[in-house]
Amino acid sequence: MASEDPLITEYRTRIYERYASRFQSAPANFGIEAARRWGRAYRHYLRGWLPERRDACILDVACGGGKLLQFYLDAGYSDVHGVDVSHEQVALARQVTPNVTQANVLEYLVGQVGQFDFISGLDIVEHFRKDEVLAFLDLCYAALKPGGRLVLQTPNAESPWMPAVRYGDFTHEVGFTPNALSRLLALVGFKTIETREQGPVPWGYSAASTLRWCVWQTIRIGLKVWNIAETGDAGSGVFTRVFIVSARKETSRL
Repeated sequence: MASEDPLITEYRTRIYERYASRFQSAPANFGIEAARRWGRAYRHYLRGWLPERRDACILDVACGGGKLLQFYLDAGYSDVHGVDVSHEQVALARQVTPNVTQANVLEYLVGQVGQFDFISGLDIVEHFRKDEVLAFLDLCYAALKPGGRLVLQTPNAESPWMPAVRYGDFTHEVGFTPNALSRLLALVGFKTIETREQGPVPWGYSAASTLRWCVWQTIRIGLKVWNIAETGDAGSGVFTRVFIVSARKETSRL
């Protein structure tokens, strides 16, 4: 992999050194109840994608303050790991589990070939340059065991609100539509690729969320009609500001 431009290194170092406190307004102490409220939505977003075995080896890349790590532990998974470049984020995440490494994700994954059953990465892939995106996906593929799954969350370039999300974080480098990211995942070898919206949870979260979901369905129909009227095609059907994608590593290359 080519060496990184020192100006890019300086920019990233300056931002990520205080990313939790200055850019996410995160507290110094991990809030377990707030994390569990947040995690209730991910029961819906990740439905059917989580490993069946509770001893599966799980890695959360760019784990941030550890909310998803807490979600996995609450779900009964025992072999949960995280990695993040920000020392502030790592300090928070280590309040959830000691199995958190402070490292550049690309460098960390190089030494993890065939180690994990499940890799998640919320809001990370958009922070890479284009050459790094492919390197990251290749490394995730290599780090998974055969039959393992990668799940990524990223801003949705197919959403009308994409500019607000894309430019809401200075460290965002690139944006993806569900189709674009799915094709990149297929390029590096992933199979069974599925994308989902991340909007209101229809049931099991709150009455307000259920009501918002009903309203959102009407808005989605309008967006599909807009696409059909302009292009003759309904598009992906994934219009929320953020989307989530799952991809499986094939069990063999035969």
